[in-house]
Amino acid sequence: MSNIDRRNHGTDLSGSFRLDKVNGKLMGVCAGLANYFKVDPMIVRVVFAIGTLVGFGSFILIYLAIALLAD
Repeated sequence: MSNIDRRNHGTDLSGSFRLDKVNGKLMGVCAGLANYFKVDPMIVRVVFAIGTLVGFGSFILIYLAIALLAD
């Protein structure tokens, strides 16, 4: 199974946002957002990392809020 097949395997195509704990690294937030917006999860992870550094940690709070409120 290729990386693309593994990444898209078992994704919910109903259009609602869900955490992707199978393909996620920490809590599945970035992988879930990537599935929802149909982009590569690494892009979302890089955006969160840069946002955390530039925004003085505010993206950590956003990440935790999404993790707690989703699913």
